[in-house]
Amino acid sequence: MSERENIDYVVGEEKRLIDLLTGDDVMPLLQAACRAGASRVEVRDAAQGTLWDHGLSAGSVGSGTLPGFVSAAEELLVEGEPVGDVRLLAPESCAGVLKTILALVGGALNTVITSNLKRMLTTEIHTRVINQSYDELLAINARLTESERNYRELAENLETRVQQRTAELKQAYAGLVAQQQMASVGRLAAGVAHEINNPLGFVHSNLHSLQTYLQRLVEMLRFYRARYTADGETVAEAEALWRKLKLDFILEDLDDLFRESIDGAERVKSIVSDLKSFSHIDALGAEKIELDVEVDRALGLLAHETPPGTRIVRDYRTITPVTCVGGQLSQVLLNLLRNALQSRREGLLLEVATGFSGDQVWLSIADNGSGIPEELRSRVFEPFFTTREVGGGIGLGLTVVHNILEQWGGRVDISSRPEGGTRVEVCWPRGADDG
Repeated sequence: MSERENIDYVVGEEKRLIDLLTGDDVMPLLQAACRAGASRVEVRDAAQGTLWDHGLSAGSVGSGTLPGFVSAAEELLVEGEPVGDVRLLAPESCAGVLKTILALVGGALNTVITSNLKRMLTTEIHTRVINQSYDELLAINARLTESERNYRELAENLETRVQQRTAELKQAYAGLVAQQQMASVGRLAAGVAHEINNPLGFVHSNLHSLQTYLQRLVEMLRFYRARYTADGETVAEAEALWRKLKLDFILEDLDDLFRESIDGAERVKSIVSDLKSFSHIDALGAEKIELDVEVDRALGLLAHETPPGTRIVRDYRTITPVTCVGGQLSQVLLNLLRNALQSRREGLLLEVATGFSGDQVWLSIADNGSGIPEELRSRVFEPFFTTREVGGGIGLGLTVVHNILEQWGGRVDISSRPEGGTRVEVCWPRGADDG
C-alpha cells in the first residue's frame, strides 16, 4: 500500500497509478465503499499489483472469491489506456448494489487520475510554452480548478448516493428476515412431523396386532359354534385350540394395547396443542404469557434437535405472567435455544433460568459448548454473520433476537463462561400490570 503524500513528476516519463494517485485521494473512497456494503476494496496496478486496499485482509480472502461473496472490477485509465483496476468483494446479498458502488468508486478514481494528470501536465506545458500569454495560462488553471472541484463534490456525494442504494438493501434484508422466520417454521414443521410419527408408529403397530388377535378370537368363536355339543372330546379339543391360539395372553394384552393406543393419540393431541399455543397464531398484539411455560414448550418442540444425553437444568422464578407479543417471544426462544442445542453434539449441559429484577424481566440460557471467540463476539448481531459451516445457517437468528429486544426496549448480552461455553442473557421492561 502506498502512503505517498505528494505526486512527483518527470517530464516525458510514462505515467503509472503510483505517479497519479495518493493515499489521501484513494482511502476515503475505499472506506466509503466498505461502509456502503463492500467487504474488501483494492486498487491494483497492472504491473505492481495491489497499491491500496481496505476491508477484509488479503490473507482471509486468498486467491479466489470466498463462498457466499461476489466480486467485480473496473479498469482505471490513463489517457484512454488501462493501467490497473479497482476491485470489490461483497456478500451475495449485496450483488445488486455492488455494480453501483463499483461504478461510483471507479468513476471517482478515474476523475482523480485525469485531474492529477492535468495538473502534472501543466508543469510540462509551462516549461514548453513559457512565453504563452498569461490569459491562456489562467484559462488552463480555471479548467483544472473546475475539474478538481467536480471531483471533490463527487467524493462528498458518494456516501449520500450509496445511502440511497442502502435503503434498497434494507428492504431486501427485511425480506431475508422473513425468510429466516419461514425457515424456522419449516424446521418446526419437520420436527413436529418427527414427534407425530413416533406415537403414530406404535398406534399403527398395535392396531395391526389387534386385527390379528381378533381374527383368532373369531376363529375360536366359530369353532365353538360349529361344535356346540358339550361332550368330553369337544371340550378337550376346544381347550387345545385355546392354548394353541394363546387366547389367555391375548385377553391380557388387549388392555395394554388399548392403553398404549390412547396414550399415543393423547401425545399427538398434546404436540399439536403445544405448537398452536407456542405460535400464538390467534394473538394480534401483546398478551399475558407465562414465560416458564413458553420455555418448556419451546424445549419440547425442539426435542428432535436435542443431542442424545443432554441434561437440562431449569431455574424458573417468574411466578407471574409477563406481557409481550407472543409470536416475537417464540422467535426469541427458538433462536436462542436452537443455538445452545447446536453448541455441542454430546455431553451437552443446558441451563435455563428466568426471573424478575426490579422492573425488568430476564431470561438466561447457558451451555457448555465451544463458546464464541472474543474477537467475534462484537459481530454476532451483524446480519449474515455466522460461525457455522456453509449451509448451517444464514446468520440472521441473533439479528432477529436483537431487533425484537430493541423493539421491546430491552437488550441482549452474550458472554463466555469461566467453565467453558456461552451464556446469553436477555431482559426487557415488565408491563405496567405485570406482577
